[in-house]
Amino acid sequence: MIDVYSWPTPNGHKVHIMLEECGLRLGRDWRVHPINIGRGDQFQPEFLKISPNNKIPALVDTEGPDGKPISLFESGAILLYLAAKTGKFLPKSDRAKFKVLEWLMFQMGGVGPMLGQAHHFRIYAPEKIDYAINRYTNEARRLYGVMDKQLADHKYIAGNQYTVADIAIFPWLRSWQNQGIDWADYPRLKDWFDRIAARPAVARGVAVLAGARQPLTDDKARDVLFGQTQYKKH
Repeated sequence: MIDVYSWPTPNGHKVHIMLEECGLRLGRDWRVHPINIGRGDQFQPEFLKISPNNKIPALVDTEGPDGKPISLFESGAILLYLAAKTGKFLPKSDRAKFKVLEWLMFQMGGVGPMLGQAHHFRIYAPEKIDYAINRYTNEARRLYGVMDKQLADHKYIAGNQYTVADIAIFPWLRSWQNQGIDWADYPRLKDWFDRIAARPAVARGVAVLAGARQPLTDDKARDVLFGQTQYKKH
């Protein structure tokens, strides 16, 4: 059994989607343990044992590579682990594999952090800072443009096969409105987005814990996520 410690955020959705795409079914092959990041569950000692960076998602597989339990944190590492475990969504040839890995790193190092900052300064920051809003909105638009251009010659992000690169990127684009994006500027990426969203496993993945997340209006939750609570020694 695979235990997933997660919350319905883009990084959480990546792992939910990957599990379902790999043919692993919630309740049969894996179970989810909600980590309410607005309440501070990510700072609990039990969670920090498997996710020392106090971020979701984290995973514990009771049947690891050597038959013994293994725990993992960082969503990109989890996607690669599941790809290796199931033999799916990561090509076998070195040339194709490294092409997928470069786009996975593009998501981990660019799409996630930059769109996350766009969300923060456009939606959640207690004061509106025009420089930050413009900087990260423009970077979001630049990244969307990079992906739109890539899709001019490819069916999927890393080539003509659906891979972990698509699974990693898709959840981050679901909040395109919060990022200041107009889909009309990125028609190829919009087509890709719609095709990914229509996949049954993707629909199942984004539905996991979807009802648990509430709009961020509570001051305590804001402090837990963005304030001094983040910087205390846990």
